[in-house]
Amino acid sequence: MVFVKAQKSKAYFKRFQVKYKRRREGKTDYRARIRLINQDKNKYNTPKYRFVVRFSNKDITAQIISASIAGDLVLAAAYSHELPRYGLKVGLTNYAAAYCTGLLLARRVLNKLEMDEEYEGHVEATGEDFSVEPTETRRPFRALLDVGLVRTTTGNRVFGALKGALDGGLDIPHSDKRFAGFSKDGKQLDADVHRKYIFGGHVVAYMKTLMEEEPEKYQSHFSEYIKSGIDEPDGLEELYKKVHAAIRADPTPKKSEKEPPKVHKRYNLKKLTYEERKAKLIERLNALNSAAGGDDDEDDEDDE
Repeated sequence: MVFVKAQKSKAYFKRFQVKYKRRREGKTDYRARIRLINQDKNKYNTPKYRFVVRFSNKDITAQIISASIAGDLVLAAAYSHELPRYGLKVGLTNYAAAYCTGLLLARRVLNKLEMDEEYEGHVEATGEDFSVEPTETRRPFRALLDVGLVRTTTGNRVFGALKGALDGGLDIPHSDKRFAGFSKDGKQLDADVHRKYIFGGHVVAYMKTLMEEEPEKYQSHFSEYIKSGIDEPDGLEELYKKVHAAIRADPTPKKSEKEPPKVHKRYNLKKLTYEERKAKLIERLNALNSAAGGDDDEDDEDDE
């Protein structure tokens, strides 16, 4: 019989240390996180802010977060499900919607810190790279991009949100190599291509292709667009321009108008007070005594 060395012995399993829960769930890249939150010792307890962008199937979440010993603190947040308030009711997870969400967060946090008039950012979206310049009074709000576990490929929607935040007036260290429209061969950013993505030009091109080649698929694929009144693809750019202007006009968060439920649904039994428990016990004892008394009467009748 061939001798086979045990690769994982009992000693290995006794010393095995499980990874952190969020790493096991595939939610947090701790190697990247520790580099994002480590603060210089000579800056003491100064918050180090991160521009966090996350995508789900139906929503985009953008947040400004700082780390503390007790846990992460969220300074401001913006979601793509807020965009219908500004006029964008469909296509809430594409590159153009990511740009709008990043722009909304940037204007919201600057408004909260009373820096929105001082740092307006790049008002007109041209697709060109933009970095905010410091003024004489206050330095721009600085944050570091946190992409999570997403693959940072060229043209990823994360960089659409980054571009929106940059145009909104935030200072985020970056390179233009990952924006949509960057040419690897020419090693430069094509601003026209990037502008097309910001204003949903790639969606317009696909809509026109389907309208010509597969009208039935167009009707089903873009049914929500048609319901919301976007029949002509060419009107999409003007819609995004109006959305950008509306975001800059009023970036403040709006409280939910949804009324709280009148009757709260309970999934466990209500905790009784001492008096209620006492009364319930007396009632149960009385019931047992009466049942026992009835049995005794029946026995006496049988004896007779």
